[in-house]
Order: sequence, then C-alpha cells, then structure tokens
Amino acid sequence: MSSEKSNLKVKEAKSWAAGVPAVVSSMRHVMSTAGPIRGTKALLELNQYDGFDCPSCAWPDPDDHRAASEFCENGAKAVASEATSKQVTDEFFRKYSISDLLEKSDYWHDQQGRLTAPMVRYADSEHYQSISWDDAFALLGKELKALDSPNDGIFYTSGRASNEAAFLYQLFVRHFGTNNLPDCSNMCHESSGSGLSASIGVGKGTVSLDDIHEADCVICIGQNPGTNHPRMLASLERTVENGGTVVAINPLKEAGLIGFAHPQKPKGMLNQATPLASQYLQVKANGDMAIFRAVGKYIFENHSAETPILDTDFITEHTEGLEAYQQLCEQTSWDSVCELSGITKEELVKLAQSITAKDKKLITCWAMGITQQRNAVATIREITNIHLLLGAIGRPGAGVCPVRGHSNVQGDRTMGIYEKASDAFLDKLDQAFDFKSPREHGYDVVESIHAMHQSPGKIFVALGGNFLQAAPDTEYTAEALQKCKITCHIATKLNRSHLVTGEIGLILPCLGRSDADLQEDDKAQFITCENSMGIVHMSTGKLTPPSIHCLSEPMIVARLADAAVGDTEKVKWLHLVGDYDRIRDAVTASIADFENFNERVRVYGGFYLYNSATEREWETSNKKANFSADTLDAFELQNKNHLIMQTLRSHDQYNTTVYGLHDRYRGIGSERMIVFMNPEDMSDRSIKPTQETVIKSYWKEEVRELSGFKAIPYDMPRGCVATYFPEANPLVPINSTGIESNTPTSKAVEVSIDPI
Repeated sequence: MSSEKSNLKVKEAKSWAAGVPAVVSSMRHVMSTAGPIRGTKALLELNQYDGFDCPSCAWPDPDDHRAASEFCENGAKAVASEATSKQVTDEFFRKYSISDLLEKSDYWHDQQGRLTAPMVRYADSEHYQSISWDDAFALLGKELKALDSPNDGIFYTSGRASNEAAFLYQLFVRHFGTNNLPDCSNMCHESSGSGLSASIGVGKGTVSLDDIHEADCVICIGQNPGTNHPRMLASLERTVENGGTVVAINPLKEAGLIGFAHPQKPKGMLNQATPLASQYLQVKANGDMAIFRAVGKYIFENHSAETPILDTDFITEHTEGLEAYQQLCEQTSWDSVCELSGITKEELVKLAQSITAKDKKLITCWAMGITQQRNAVATIREITNIHLLLGAIGRPGAGVCPVRGHSNVQGDRTMGIYEKASDAFLDKLDQAFDFKSPREHGYDVVESIHAMHQSPGKIFVALGGNFLQAAPDTEYTAEALQKCKITCHIATKLNRSHLVTGEIGLILPCLGRSDADLQEDDKAQFITCENSMGIVHMSTGKLTPPSIHCLSEPMIVARLADAAVGDTEKVKWLHLVGDYDRIRDAVTASIADFENFNERVRVYGGFYLYNSATEREWETSNKKANFSADTLDAFELQNKNHLIMQTLRSHDQYNTTVYGLHDRYRGIGSERMIVFMNPEDMSDRSIKPTQETVIKSYWKEEVRELSGFKAIPYDMPRGCVATYFPEANPLVPINSTGIESNTPTSKAVEVSIDPI
C-alpha cells in the first residue's frame, strides 16, 4: 500500500510492431550498455554464419541469406545485456549485503554488469566473498560425494546452455547416479512435447521457415511474437505477401499480431505497417480447446463427396482414432463451444473456412498461452486433430509449430536434459560410455521444489537461468532453496536466485554466448545450438570476456564432474573439454541423428535433424498418427465473481531478465506492477485507471495475496486479467499444474482484485 507517487506513464496501445521505434530502442540499449565499439561488433556478429547465436529466442535464421543486421529489438537488448562493459566484482559484494541486494529490483540486478569471479556465501554470512575455482570445485565435489543418495542432488538447466555443455552435464549427472535433470522446458513447452509425442510421435515442430512462407493459413494462438519472437513477424509478413492469411487467437490485442513495419524495408522505415491478422479472435482464458473443437465440428458437418474437406487418403493410411473423435465433434453443440471460447458461431465458422480454403496448407503456431494451462496437453492434441483431418502435416506449407523461447531449450532436450529419458536413449549412452545409467525417473521442476521442501540437505546446481523467479509460487520455492545444503548457480549476471541460498551459496561466473572461448593451446572453440525448427548450427563468440576468471560452461561442468565423479575408462572429463570437437564426437557416438556431427555442423547454416513426422513416419506405439478424444472443458472458477489471471512478459524483458521498465506496444512506461483489466470489470469493482489494487489468488483452500498492482484498462475479454511475471509469480499455486505435463498453470489462476 505505497503512498509514493508513481512513475507510471500510460499511452494508447500500439496497432503495429517494429519500424523505426524498434531500431531506436535497439541502438539505445546497445550503445548505453555495451558502448559503440563493443556493441557494434556484437551486433554485426549476431546470427551470422560465422558469428554467435542470439542468446534470446529460438526463432531460426534464414537458410539462404543473412542480412547484415540479422537481429530484432529484443535480440539486441539481450546482446547489450550480455556484452555490457559493467562488472560485478568482489568489491561489489563487500559493498552490498544479501539483504541489501534483495531490496533491489530485478532490473537493477541486471544493470550491474557481468560476474567476474567465483563467489561463496557461507552459513550465517550476510555477504558473498571470493573463492578460488579449485576451492569451489573441491567444496562441491566433497559435498556431492557426501550425500546419502545421488537423488539428493538436483541439477537444473536453463535453455540457453549450449549443446556441448548440456551433453556433458547430463552425462556427468547420470554418472553421478541420478536422473534429477529438471529444466526450463518443464515450465514452458513440456505440454507440447507430451501432446505431440502421443499424437505424431515427435515432441517438436514439423515445419521450416519456407513452410511458413508457403502456407495458406498460419494460426498464431497463445503467443505474442511482437515481444517474444520478433523475427517471426518478418515470416508472417511474407505469408501475407504470398497470398496466405494469418489468424490471431489471444485474449489481449497485441500489436505484433495486428501489423508489422519491417525496419529493413523502405515502407517499414517510414513506419508503414503490413496488416497481419485478417481475423483476431479474443478468446476467453483457456477457451482455446473449444475453438479447435468447433473447427473439427465444422469440417465433419460440411465434408461431402461433392465438397471434400477431409483428406481421406491420408487418414486411412496414416491415422487411427478418427471415429471416436468424429463422434465427440458431432455430440458437441455449437452453443457449448461458443460459451467456452467466448467466440460467436459466425467467427468460428469464418475461422474454419480460412483453414479449409485453397490447398489446406495450415500451420498452427503456439507458445505458453497454450502450454501453461491445466488442459494444455489435450488442447495441443485437439490442434493436432485438425491437422490430421486435413492431412496438414508432413507436406510443404503445413504442420505444427510450437515456438520455443530460450535459444537452445530444444537442443538441451535433444542432448538428454530430461528427467524421464527413454530407455533407448539411456541404452545408447550406456553402450558408448560403458556404464549403467540410472533408470528411475528424476524430478521435474515442480517435483524438485517439493523434494527440497520435504527432505532438507539437498544440493541444487543450476546451469544458467533464474530458477527462483522462473518457478511458480515464489515464497514456497524460496523456502525450498533455503533448505538445501548448497545452492550453486553457473551464471553470467547477478539475479535474484543467487540471493536466496542454502546453507552455502556459490556463484560460478561463466562465459556468455558472445564471448570468445579459448581452451587447450589457446585454440578458439565454437559451440552449437538447435533452434525451434530442428536446425543444429555453430555459434562462435568473438568478444573479449569480462574477466580472465570466467570459465566456459563446458569447462565448469567438466571440472565439477572431475571433482564429484572422476574419470572412467571411457570418459576423461578434462580431456573432453580441452577441444569441443571431442565432445561432439562423443555426441556422435551416443545420440541418434548426430552422425558426423563435427563435419555437418561446419557447413554454413548447419543441418536439419531428422524429423519423423515431417516424413510421415510415426514413432508412436502403434506406428500411426493418433486422433485424441479428450473431453472438452475449460477453466472453472470456484467463485463466479472471481477473475482468471494470466502472467505475461513486458516488451522490455526476456523470460525473467528485465532490460527496462517499459512495455511500449501496450503503452506502459516506467512501471512493472501492472494488472491489465477489462474496463467493465474495473467498473464493477469500483477500480479507477492506474489505481493500486490488491490481488488474491485461490487454489482449493489456499489463498495468496499481493498488493500494489496498478490497474490499466485494456482491450481483453471480460473475466480475464493479466500481470507481468516474475512480479506476479507468488500468486501461481505450486500444485496447480497441467495434466500429464505437470507444467505450472501460469495462464489460468483464479483471482479476486479489489481497490486499495
């Protein structure tokens, strides 16, 4: 209940994205943070064939031609943040106690600069202090060996870790004796993997950039590409220019789905935008499944011999389960799909007609607006049902496209960062390295948090990320971390997770994606990444690292493995990390589809991994693509007077990293404690624009509360509200998770909102 004057500035929301304002914002961040020389060098190397991969999102680079400025505004912000000339030294930690730092904002933390030396916080100390690398690894190795069980170690991975670091990490953890490999996928696209694997036998997307350009209809549902994947807008523009249509399905009106002014084209430089979404469906929170059930219903009602819509040849040859799904569609009433989705029958029919027009080249793209729901897996399978009806998978211009966030989150999973790796994966690993990896499933993120609560004394190691701020139920997660023996974070910059420690806290500073990496005999190394479309490619840092005391992620993992496990007959950790070609040879020996990894990845642009669904080969138990027949439902409030809250990002952040305090496209300046509301919902509760509110969330008998959120009227359906994360994460219940995926349901939280 602050009485201080707010710095909040509110303007009208934008109706298009990018253009000159994006260029100005990019350059302002780069020049003010990295400086003109270092910043310009970084931008010119970003996403180039012989440069480094963007540390922001996982949207792919073009196969054929790279522009000199092959980056977007938020990619520039990410590089500016990493390439900053500011440094966090041991003097910084002498100046600021942990209590002092906890009072600072996430934005302030990021602004302090790069970590430069390993630090330790001992029990009962209020300050971090310097520790040598040798002592840090000796401490970790000793304490890991002293655990009662390998399963008392929890090894988290951020999606920005390279393939090489991720491969070594999972190999070390499994040699250590556990599958406790939670990662950020558990909190975002786990639902995509679960849903797609059951339907088509592969847990990733099936399209390329060329497919998107060629599509008749691209549906963007539950995502905001203007902020989260800005380079995607150029692809959607090409879809429209080639005669295709774009349909947006999202509760909030978002500028990047409405129009795009390409900043590298003359028209875009004049801020003249290409209209994108020809239809914009403002779905109720969690009403997405109903929309696709309506499309299925329309298809069955309108298919006939005279006007065929179903791809009967594809269905007959490649699928199973049509009859049960058809029966469900026929039994579902139009009234029910309209009620659950909040969309009229006329608009739903228009959508179905857009999908089934022309050659039925349909691509559906989604992100966390879909995956962070209780019924996310069922919804993704419902989406896939439509593609199976139309044969819109495994042919040009058609397929499914879960749009990943972190730049290598998909690659980390390919490398084995998974708490439930298949027996086939583990068998191949065992054969290559002559050991017996554990078969008991490990903890995912939510299970890890519970495990730290229930059995104190664990050791938590994070390869990147900001676990505390990314996880749900922040206070509960903080308590879990504080019950650990050691919490260790491998990181480039300070974040809040480093300030909530176990009995001992360690910060190990690593090289960033943009930093030059020299290993054995001062030989320059490159790492590799896999993007959202399954392309594995090189990334070579070129900038001078912030400190000689920063080690690469692969080196840190190798030294940790050396201290905690030691060499085996087949694995010499420090030898492997001396030249990353040796790591990639180990990948070739143990992971499918990586034959001749070192040779293939050196080809400009890299190589596509084999995707069975793209080839219409179905790696499911019955070797068919499977229709689902899930009961149609949507989020139900315990109290009809409550609202449904979703958390989302501002334009000045990427995941939990806050680059600034503005949300330009939504018209918000200098403030993050925001709740977007339908104007009528505000009026019903006597809440005035910009008035501070208290938000309470409800899960069964549990109530959580936060205050100080300023209400902003916004174009969104009644009953829906939106807040920024991580500020609102304390309201997300730890036990409210997706069916099958166990993903926190950050897009559907029951809340009440009252004025202060």
